[in-house]
Amino acid sequence: MNAREMKVKAAQAALAHVEDGMRLGIGTGSTAEEFVRLLAERVHDGLKIQGVPTSERTARLCVELGVPLKSLDELPELDLAIDGTDELDDNLTLIKGGGGALLREKIVASASARMLVIADETKLVKTLGAFPLPIEVNPFGHIATRIAIEKAASRLGLSGELTLRRGAEDVFMTDGGHYIFDASFGRIPDAEALSGELNSIPGVVEHGLFIHMASLAIIAGEAGARTLEAK
Repeated sequence: MNAREMKVKAAQAALAHVEDGMRLGIGTGSTAEEFVRLLAERVHDGLKIQGVPTSERTARLCVELGVPLKSLDELPELDLAIDGTDELDDNLTLIKGGGGALLREKIVASASARMLVIADETKLVKTLGAFPLPIEVNPFGHIATRIAIEKAASRLGLSGELTLRRGAEDVFMTDGGHYIFDASFGRIPDAEALSGELNSIPGVVEHGLFIHMASLAIIAGEAGARTLEAK
C-alpha cells in the first residue's frame, strides 16, 4: 500500500467507532480528510451524526460533502473526536499542528469524551521530535516569545531552530489569527516537562504536544490496521 491507501485503511477502521446519533469532533489534515470522505458516504446512507470541525478547511470539506455541522458552542460536549497526527509514541503522546489547526484540535479533543487517532505507520516513533513541534503564538511580541521558548528549551537540554511558519505569500496565520513557530528539537525525551515550560510563557497560545488526550489509535500499515490503547 502507498501512503494514501494506508490513510484510507486507518480511516475505514475508525468508522467502526462511529455510532448513530454521535456528536463527533472532526479533525484536520490529509488522514482526517480521508475519514471525512468515508463518513460522508455513511451519512448519505442514513447515519445520523452532528460534526464539529477543527478548522475552516475541514468545515469546507464537510459542507461540500454533506456532513452536518454544528459549532462547538452549540455542541460543547462531544462523544468522540477523530483526528490524525504528525507523530505519536507508544503512550499515545502526540505531536500535532502540521496543518496549523492545533489550537482548535486541542479544544475539540478536550471537549470530547474520547479521542481516537488515525495514522499510517510512518507516524509511529520511539521518541517524539523528529517532526518539528508547532508552537502557536500571539503575533504581538512574537520575537520576545521566541527567545523565551529558546530559553525554556535550553533549560531542558533541547536545542534547534525555531522557524516562523510562512504561507504562500506571507507569514502563515492560523484560523485564530496567530503565528506558528516550528521547533526542530530533534528529540523530546520529556514531553510533559516541555509542555509545562511552554504553557508558562505568556505569548504561547498553545503547542502541539497532546499528552494524555488520545485513548485509542488506529495505525495502518502494509499488514492492515492495528489498534493501540493508551497505557
